[in-house]
Parts: sequence; C-alpha cells; structure tokens
Amino acid sequence: MDRIDKAILESIQKDATLTVATLAEHVGLSKSACWRRIQILEDQGVIGARVTLLQPEKLGLNLTVYSAIRTHEHTAEWFRKFHKMVIAMPNVMEVHRLSGDTDYLVRAVVPDMRSYDRMYRKMIEMVDLYDVSSSFSMEKIKYTTALPLDHV
Repeated sequence: MDRIDKAILESIQKDATLTVATLAEHVGLSKSACWRRIQILEDQGVIGARVTLLQPEKLGLNLTVYSAIRTHEHTAEWFRKFHKMVIAMPNVMEVHRLSGDTDYLVRAVVPDMRSYDRMYRKMIEMVDLYDVSSSFSMEKIKYTTALPLDHV
C-alpha cells in the first residue's frame, strides 16, 4: 500500500459518494488507474463495504447503551445461543468478546429506557447471563468510523 492508496482510503472514509473522477483528480491519477486501485483494495478486503451512516437521534434512537456482560458458561452451546440472540437483535450495533472480568461488551441504540428494559428482558429470557451491567451515554464527545492510516 502506497501513499496513493492511503489517500484513496482517507478520501472515501470521509465521503463514499465521491465519483471515481473526483477521487482520481484528488489523488492525482487517471480515472481508470484510480478505479483499478479501488477494485484491488476491495478484492484484498481492505474496503469491506460502502455504506450510508444515519443519525440515530433523527430516527428516534436517542439512547446509546453499553452493556458489560458476564457469564459463568463458557461452552460452545452457550456461545451459539448468545451469538444467535445478538445477531437477531436489530438494536444491537456491536458486540465484542473481551479479556478480563467482562466477557462481552454490547453497544445498542434504543429510543428510550423502556425500550432498553424490553431488550434486557428479552436477552435474559434467551440466554443465561450471570451479570449485565449497563451504562447509558449522556453525551457523544467523539464518534468516527474513519480508521487511522498513519501506521500504514
């Protein structure tokens, strides 16, 4: 990956709607050369998807919840149920398996506290959870989907 690939990635992370012509001009390539590089980056899996980011608050999803989950079960069957559950819940945006005292961290967006309570009740019905400790975001100070490319 060279500086041109990096420039392409930085540009499309900020605006995936840029035309190939605009992007090529920005990075100093012909349209066809720029298009080939984009295709290579997609084929290599560096570019995973091109999406539109929506504003949750504009859609009534006013509450972001981070749930730290602990379990006493560490079996393949338990994980299968947990995985199936979180994949099926549209309000769950991210799930990470962690090291340390917390087993999983779940980020979800919901309209309000009542909606979160319904989500919580559904989770504990579907999977045996030892401990669920949730925190609610009061203010979004920084949010980005752009990955840093300094080290590349």
